[in-house]
Amino acid sequence: MSNRRRQDGVVFSRKDGKVLWIRYRDRNGKRCRESTGTEDCQEANRKLRERLQARDGNLLEAIRKGESLGFEEWVDSFLDNYSKPPIRAQKTHEANQRCATHLKAAFTGKKLVEVTADAIEDYLRHRLRQRVRRKLAKGYREHGILKSSTVHQEFRVLRRMLNVAVRKKLLAANPCAGVEFPVRVKGLFRPHYVTWSEQRTIEARAPEYLRNIVRIITETGLRVYKELMPMKKEQLDLTNAMVWIPDSKTPNGVAEVPLTPLALEAFRDQMRLSPCSPYLFPSDKNPSGYQRTLKTTWEAALRRAQVPYFRITICARPMPDGSVPEG
Repeated sequence: MSNRRRQDGVVFSRKDGKVLWIRYRDRNGKRCRESTGTEDCQEANRKLRERLQARDGNLLEAIRKGESLGFEEWVDSFLDNYSKPPIRAQKTHEANQRCATHLKAAFTGKKLVEVTADAIEDYLRHRLRQRVRRKLAKGYREHGILKSSTVHQEFRVLRRMLNVAVRKKLLAANPCAGVEFPVRVKGLFRPHYVTWSEQRTIEARAPEYLRNIVRIITETGLRVYKELMPMKKEQLDLTNAMVWIPDSKTPNGVAEVPLTPLALEAFRDQMRLSPCSPYLFPSDKNPSGYQRTLKTTWEAALRRAQVPYFRITICARPMPDGSVPEG
């Protein structure tokens, strides 16, 4: 019969202090000693049980690594291994980097396991009280209070970082699961269904290329920044009213997309506006050769049309009967 003391480990106190220690053997039979950091016998026994369960599940080394891993070190590892293309799009990686700057500043010096639900909620409340800061040549200029959607973006990035840590067995559970976002974020990522009259109003007050973009995305459902803006003329087959999408956010998006007469007319008009470039939406100011953002132009067009702001990336047309899909 095996020795119970050898298999299960023990809790003991050292002569030089009151803090309890645990002793057990790993899967290779090597003796391990650790401080529990507590004087409570029940808490020390709980720590011992967790170590024995991790040993039996072959997770002991991963859990030990998670306890010694700094939060900043894990954020850097996440950005290098789980955020860059081709795992994620370049714009997603850039957004993750922006969020990581604030997260690392808030949890600097903490271990990964020390990022608790309470600490995350304190961080979110603090960020919701901060103001937007713009960097200038001679310092910073403060503007209005941060939008709740901006802070929620940082929370989503943190949740994904910790989800990956859970899958790698560096954490037992994601503390974000116990966090309630302090304020309600209304309409986040909900599409704005553009009526025909609203679309005509926007088009009448938009530059020609933006009018073509609005017509194309409402007629075809193409993603603006991922599929439409980098599009080259060679992807168009105007004779057969088709456009080829070689790169998309999802595998199903890589396909030939049929064009309606209105979309076909918009593509023809855009080719007329860009005769000397291989791209449909060229830009001399961008090293990529095509336009990368429509934010300023889109906001100005909506303002002139007196239409409440909505993101161009999530606009859509209603159903043929005039209703809008749910969700």
